[in-house]
Amino acid sequence: MSPSSPSRLRRTAPPAALAGLSLVLGACASDQGDGASGAYEAPDADLSASITYGVWDQNQVPAIQENIAAFNELYPDIEVTVNVTPFSEYWTKLQTQASSDTLPDVFWMNGPNVGLYASNDKIEPITGAVEAGDIDPADYPESLVDLYTIDEVSYGVPKDFDTIGIWANAGLFEEAGVALPEGDWTWDEFQETAAELSEALADQGAYGAAGGMDGQTTYYNTVFQAGGTVVDGDVSGYATPESEAGIQFWTDLIASGGSPSISQLTDTTADQWFTSGKLAMYWGGSWFRSALVDSAFADDIRVLPLPVGEEQATVIHGVANAVSASSGEKQAAQALQAFLAGEEAQRQQGDAGAIIPAFDGTQDAFAASMPAAGLETFLDAVEYAQPLPVSLNSAAWNAAETELLPQAFSGERPVADVAEDLATRMDAALAEE
Repeated sequence: MSPSSPSRLRRTAPPAALAGLSLVLGACASDQGDGASGAYEAPDADLSASITYGVWDQNQVPAIQENIAAFNELYPDIEVTVNVTPFSEYWTKLQTQASSDTLPDVFWMNGPNVGLYASNDKIEPITGAVEAGDIDPADYPESLVDLYTIDEVSYGVPKDFDTIGIWANAGLFEEAGVALPEGDWTWDEFQETAAELSEALADQGAYGAAGGMDGQTTYYNTVFQAGGTVVDGDVSGYATPESEAGIQFWTDLIASGGSPSISQLTDTTADQWFTSGKLAMYWGGSWFRSALVDSAFADDIRVLPLPVGEEQATVIHGVANAVSASSGEKQAAQALQAFLAGEEAQRQQGDAGAIIPAFDGTQDAFAASMPAAGLETFLDAVEYAQPLPVSLNSAAWNAAETELLPQAFSGERPVADVAEDLATRMDAALAEE
């Protein structure tokens, strides 16, 4: 689903952009009065309005147009214009629109940003639509609903979701003479398999697995699997034995030779190692399917569950549809939001194959799109998923992660020391929210 790098689509805007957003929105927050109300009333079929829908993925536009055509069967006089802004520019543009109250009537929102926009009264709560029965949060994974709930108020309706699994190249396993794991496995078994693969594939310049600096696909998962936390209320969870163990997992993987070094991964990201055929196992999201379905080794792709530490866990994230609190056509915008939340629209999205729709029971097409790969692993993972760690201004401490964690992964400094420094930086950033 990504215009350039699939692993970045679901995450967040660059830290600098979000830091700027915090300043802009923070400066105008006091001008928003009592904030968004969540008031809702389904429109009559003859409502006439023109609204905009802001998204960042051109690949999804055909499915969105199908959604709009179905919506217009109910509301023929509501004109919906889809505005596509590339992800690399999306959040900067949204910042400008938010500061001038010219946001699209309906727009895509993600977990790292929802707190910032909601706390500045830029997003209309879905309270009224839920109370009217036109949106039912029970139709979506609870952990994903929680991601878009701030102080017990929900600000977005899940459109799709992603979990994390291990994309495996069965061909490289066969070349290395290493058996492809089956079923659940442990951290130790994963580490041993990665090191064995790297040793056997060394002549090809290939590796068994890879670390990296994308927390969503790597270290957040192992922190959760170790029983740790990233954000614990209004403080950092990093400076605990459990969270440190989740970081140590990747330090050990790199030290064993089971992964390229952190400097190598800075030059060439893990997903690029995998798509070039130089990586046997890649910790990646379900969205990565679109980068592999037409690859030269698509028939060799298998999906393995993440290894189990002290517990089984994966990060879950997904895009939500939000309504602008300052929309001049709010009734029409909320009608579109409610329609997009329903089973018909969600099934249309799933049938297009680009994403896993969030509505329970509409994911069949995704699972069937690569029958031999075992994509069901991503759906099964919902049972033990935990929301992507976020706060009102995630970018502030995301920047600290990017600066400090490489020192632990490379072995330059002890994990405990880095975790302590990171927790101190995070606590200071969280205290400013």
